[in-house]
Parts: sequence; structure tokens; C-alpha cells
Amino acid sequence: MGLIIILFLTLLARTKPENQTCKVIEKAELMEFSRDGDLNIAGVFSITSTRTLVDNDYQAIPYSYCKGLVNLKFARTMIFTVEEINRDPSLLPGLRLGYKVYNGCGTENLIRAAIEAINGNDPLACGGQTLVVLGHSSSGVSSDINTIISAVSVPQISHLSTCACLSDKARYPTFFRTVPSDKFQITALVQLMKYFDWRWVGIIHSVGTYAEEGASEFVKEAQKEGVCVEYTMVYLETSRSRLRTIIETLKESSSKVVLMFMPLSFAKTFLYHMEEYNITGKQWVGSESWISAKYLASAERKHILHGAIGYAIPQASIPGLGEFLLSLKPSDEPHGALIKNIWEEFFDCSFTPSNTSTLCTGAEDLRTVLSDYTDVAKFREENNVYTAVYSVAFALHLLMQCENGLNPTMGNPCLTKDERINFTTKNGARVFFDENGDSIAKYDLVNWQMKEDGSADIFIIGQFDNSSPEGKKLKLKEYAKIVWGASCILFKCNQVVRSVCREPCPPGTRKAVNKNKPVCCFDCFQCSEGTISNKTNSLDCSPCPPEVWPNEMRDNCVPKPTEYLSYTETTGTLLTGFGTFGVFLSLLITTIFFTHKETPIVRANNSELSFLLLFSLKLCFLCSLTFIGRPTQWSCMLRHTAFSITFVLCISCVLGKTIVVLMAFSARRPGSNMTKWFGPVQQRVSVLILTLVQVVICIIWLTINPPFPKRNMQYYKDRIILECALGSAIGFWAVLAYIGILATLCFVFAFLARKLPDSFNEAKLITFSMLIFCAVWITFIPAYFSSPGKFTVAVEIFAILASSFGLLFCIFAPKCYIILLRPEQNSKKRIMGKIRRKKCEAMFECI
Repeated sequence: MGLIIILFLTLLARTKPENQTCKVIEKAELMEFSRDGDLNIAGVFSITSTRTLVDNDYQAIPYSYCKGLVNLKFARTMIFTVEEINRDPSLLPGLRLGYKVYNGCGTENLIRAAIEAINGNDPLACGGQTLVVLGHSSSGVSSDINTIISAVSVPQISHLSTCACLSDKARYPTFFRTVPSDKFQITALVQLMKYFDWRWVGIIHSVGTYAEEGASEFVKEAQKEGVCVEYTMVYLETSRSRLRTIIETLKESSSKVVLMFMPLSFAKTFLYHMEEYNITGKQWVGSESWISAKYLASAERKHILHGAIGYAIPQASIPGLGEFLLSLKPSDEPHGALIKNIWEEFFDCSFTPSNTSTLCTGAEDLRTVLSDYTDVAKFREENNVYTAVYSVAFALHLLMQCENGLNPTMGNPCLTKDERINFTTKNGARVFFDENGDSIAKYDLVNWQMKEDGSADIFIIGQFDNSSPEGKKLKLKEYAKIVWGASCILFKCNQVVRSVCREPCPPGTRKAVNKNKPVCCFDCFQCSEGTISNKTNSLDCSPCPPEVWPNEMRDNCVPKPTEYLSYTETTGTLLTGFGTFGVFLSLLITTIFFTHKETPIVRANNSELSFLLLFSLKLCFLCSLTFIGRPTQWSCMLRHTAFSITFVLCISCVLGKTIVVLMAFSARRPGSNMTKWFGPVQQRVSVLILTLVQVVICIIWLTINPPFPKRNMQYYKDRIILECALGSAIGFWAVLAYIGILATLCFVFAFLARKLPDSFNEAKLITFSMLIFCAVWITFIPAYFSSPGKFTVAVEIFAILASSFGLLFCIFAPKCYIILLRPEQNSKKRIMGKIRRKKCEAMFECI
């Protein structure tokens, strides 16, 4: 039900038969201020903190009085508001509100004060018209009060009881409040932790409903938002061992942020006990109950309060209230002892003549006193009392407008469950109660900035408005100057505090939850090979596409470097040098042979085939250069076909020379015409035919499926190999097989001719050269398949150069040695030796 309906039922319940009377056993004595009206509002406050008993040595009736000013400001604000409403002709016309203010004197008599409030002050008239009870500040006390007064349907409106448990309408059906529920304060505190990225915090709270419920709810909500609590410590005012445990925990803990969630009275004693311990390096966060209490500041508390931050009840201006509070005089309540006792505390005087203190005149000026009561620059909690009284007045105003269940001005039904208080006070404060009796949740975010003398300035650095859209509830002032407690050096505190169990996992790593630790104490693992993460605290690493590869930090995919055998690198330069040297050596030998072409040793070894062989060797050396450099469509086709054709031409020449030698020395009779069947013409034709066969194979290969440039991304994960794909593997192995067949035939024929006359025989040299050739290419096959990347090409070039140098040195080096260094052996007589003339003449005839 809404406040309006509850007030209506209260008015009905308070209407008693005239002859009904009851008797109060003991005379009420807790009411401090009162003024009768048509309807009365009762206020239950802890105006003072302790009750002192005076026994008069049992010579007179004992009596007690309260001292220690606490909440006089709330009581006086209630009186001010009631009088302001009574002066307003538009609000409650024809009806005058009264008030009754009860002093619970700390926590000793609060429940009794509430009972007196609903029963009335007259011991013979238990049916006094108390309409609503205002109070109390403590959530635990408000819970007990509502349990009692809800049984008689009396509404209770609290100005400071923030425990979220009081929103339970099943347990507290008549409870309302003008202070936001701790449910919203907890939400605001968690959002504050998230805003500054404080993911690892500690909690110190006191005993009692407010602190225990608040700390418990914070832990639950923080966990949902990824904020972890390192420790939760309970502060007991009377336990020194518990205090020592708190101190040791603060010193040993790794969290830099400490949430101090406790009522003002507990905060005051906790800070007092903490003065002797030099706890530094912590950022203190306070709950709304104490964070705006400026009088807590002192020089001994700088190490805690300097830079403290927290949410306070919004600051407000109430016109006229400051003057009203400061105009208080003992003469306003001449029959009460409370004001006189407070006056004596304020001015250190006495209304009773005494030798130890000055005499109070009652005319002293409160403006000369520095206390929480006289601080009237701005109002926070007092504004909640102000709006609480106004909410009762507006609810009564709506009730007075109802005639026969209808609102005459609006024409709609009233006194329904949906009828709620929703108005704006004179100072611009909007008052609204939701279905749980809670008001609008707004807070000021404040920051303590201590001065050298121990005093403090409390600056508003932002606001929290729960009615704003998600993500915009917390707003910091654009140019707010904030100081931080955990990073202060000589009061230079400009760096935002870091409080995390583990720093966020940077890009390039992934976040893994450790089951044995809180969720904030996670582990970070570097992304595995081939994967990246480009976000902080990424849970997974994503693989890079095939064309790209993670950079060194593994936070981005970058194009893979391309790799091929180039002329500029060491291997390419060396192979190019060897190939060029081979061409030069072939040219040199060709020049030597050409200048000595008429000498017997040149003529005896088939000079025509020798020159053709030297030409083919030059091509072999040159074709090795086509394998170096960036592969292209043309270079891929050229390198394989040029290699295969030039090698066939080379082997064909060697094969021709071998057959000539074999046939010349195999003729059994002198004058045999066997050599005529393999004369110079036949030799040329055989070389041409053998070479054309390879050309045809290459043409078929290039026509059907030629070699082409390929980006090999399978062999290496981190780079791309630029290579020439074979196209048709059959074509590639066909040309190699053909070369192998010719080399094998050449080796066999040379082997058969190895025992022919030494001085005239070239077969031994050809045999040795073919042995080297076959060994190189047999070794090439496994090396080709096992070599990584560009080294595959290097192996192929090496095989070409090695076999080419083998032919060049084995066949031509001995002849060059005789031509250049042993010219006396380069004669026909020397070459013929003991061999029969006919056979020699046949040999020269063949070549």
C-alpha cells in the first residue's frame, strides 16, 4: 500500500469512542519538544548520546538527564518544516500540524520513545492523534520500531535508515524512507570500483544491521561485476585483539582499496583507534553514513582520511533553516532541561551559580560555536527530514481532496494501491516513493582533501543517479580535482590508485581463471603459435588466416615474410659465383681446345663432340642461374626445361664419345668398316635425336600442366616460401628419368671400354665422370625432398653445378694438363705408342 492509504487507515484507527480510557503505568518523560495540532507528527531521534543518573545520595528523588549532543539538528529541522507547512495557505488549508519530538537518549530508550509516540503524551488519553512516526537513523532500531507500530498501521518514515532489508514489505509494511536504500548505495559503490578499475578490495565493517547487511550485499554485487574482495574484517569497539587483527591484515594485504562500511558512531571510534597506527598506501572508501562528517578530521588522521572517497547524501539548500537553527535559545524551551544542558556544553558555562564555571546568560550566540549543529552552510541528512515531513503533508493534502473516493479536481479515483507520493518541495527536491517505500537514489561523490592543520575540505567530484540510463549513472565532474590516498607523497596525490590482484592480461595473451583463487586473481598465458588476441583480458586467442602471421607481441596479424633464394643472400651469391666460374672455366677450356684443335690429343678425342660438350656444359652452368631469384611464371618453366634439355645434350655428347671409343677399339680386323656405321654424321644425328626426345617430353609437360610459381604456406607456419610448383609431377620425373637412362647407358659403355689401351683411351675418364654424375643425382633425390624451403632450390642448383663440374674436370682437365704443361706428350707418335697403326688410323678416322 502507499503512504496515503496507510495514513487514511491510521486516521480511522485513531478515532476512538469518547468513553474509552486507559492508564499509562509510568509518566512519560522522553518527549522533549511538542506543539499540539489537529494532527500530530512524532519524531524519534537520538538527540543526545548518553543518559546520566543523579541519585542525590538518596536524600531526594533521583532523576536522570541526557547529555552528549548527537541529533538535535534533525529534531529542530522537523520543527522548522512543520511550522513552514503551517504557514503555507495552499497546503493543508484549514488543518494545522502539530509535532512531538522524543529523545531516545542514545539507544537506551528508543523503543520506549516509539511506543510513547504512538500512544500520546497524556497518561490519561492513550488515543492521542499521532499520525506518523519520523525516525530513526539506525536501520536496526527502525526495524524494531516498525515491527511494533506496523501492528497498529502507523506509518514510519526514516531519514537515514538505509538497510536494503527494510524494503521487504512483507516484514515492514508501513516503512518508508527519504534516504536511498543501501541497495542503491551498494550499486553505486560497485560502479565506483569499476569506474576506477579497482578489482581487488578489502572491507572493514562494524556489527549491526546496517553494516553487516551492507557489507554482505557489496560482496554479492561486486562478484557479479568482477570485483573481488580480498578480506572482510569485523570491527568491535571493545575488542583490542580484533583491532590488532585488522591492523595486521591492512599491513599484509595486497589490495590498495579499503571499504569502511559502518555507522558514524563506529567510524568515529575506529578512526580514533587507528590514529596510533601508521597505515599508509591505502585508498579508503567510505559509506554514506560517515563520509560527509567533516568533524571527523584531525591531524592524527591524515594518513587515512586524506584522499578518502565515497558517496554522500546529496547536498541541498533549505532557505531559512540555517537561521532557525542558529536562533535557538534556552528561553524557547524554558521548562525543559535538554537545551540548558546542551547550552552548558556549547559555552562551557552553567545556569546554576558555581565557583568552577561562568554563569550562562542564555543570550550567547551560537554563531561563535564550531560544531556539527552550527554548520549550516549546506544540508544533507537534514534535507531527508525536511522531505519526510513534506511527504506526510502532501499525502494528507491528497486525502483532503478526496470526496466519496474521487479526486474532484482530476475526476479520477483516489486511495488506490497505485496512488503514490510524487511532488517537489520548495527547495526543488523531488520526493517519490516506489512500491517498496524507497525514494529516488541520488548521491554526491565526495573526496576528502586534508590541510596541514588537520582540517579538511570535502569536495563534490561527481554524482550518482540511479534513474539515469545504464552506463551513465555515475558522472564525474569534468575538471574535478581529486587526490588519492594510496599514492600520496608529501600530499602530492594526483595519480589514480591501482588495486588489482593481477594486472589485466595484455593483448597477445589469454586470460585463464585459477580455480584455487578468486576470479580476479587469474593467470595470463601467451597465445600459442599462430594465434593472437588484440583485446585486454581476452579469454581466447584467435588463429591468423593463412596469409598472415602473429607479430612478435602476438596482438596483431601481419603479412608473412616471403622467402626465396635471392642473389643478395650468401647462399645465392655463392651459387651464382660458382655458376659464373663454371661458365668462365668452360670458355677457357674451349679457347684452349680451339687454339690446339690440330694437335693429336684434341683430334684423337673427337674434337667436334668435345666442343659440343663444352657448349652444353656452358648452358648447364648458366641454367643454374635461372633457379635463383623470385619465381615467376616464365622463370619456373624455363628453369626446369632448360636444365633437362641442356643436361640431355651434355650426356648425349658424352654417350657419343663413349660409343666412338668403344666401336673404334672393338673392331677385330684391320680395315673393318664398323666405324663407318658411326661416323661424324651418325654422331651428330644421334645427339640431335636424343636431345629432341627430351625436347618433346618438355613440350608435352609445358602443354599439359607446366610449372608455375607457388606460395607454400604449409612447410613453415611463420613465413611463405615462394617456389616453383612442378605442375605435373610425372613430367618432372620423366625428364629426370630420361637423363638417368642416358647417364646409365653412358656409364655402362664407358665401363666396357675401360681396359682399352691407356694412352689412347678416354673411357676411364668418362666412367669416373659418370660415376660422379650418378652419385650426385642419386643423392639429390632424398636431399631434394628433405630440404626446407629455399634450400630445396639450393640443393637442386648444387646438384647441377656438382655434376657439371664433375664432367668438366674429369673429361677435360687431363687433356688441358697435357696441352699446357706436357706438350711433349701431345704428339701422334706418343699417342699411338705400341698400338698397331691400323687401329690408330681407324681411331683417327672415326674422330
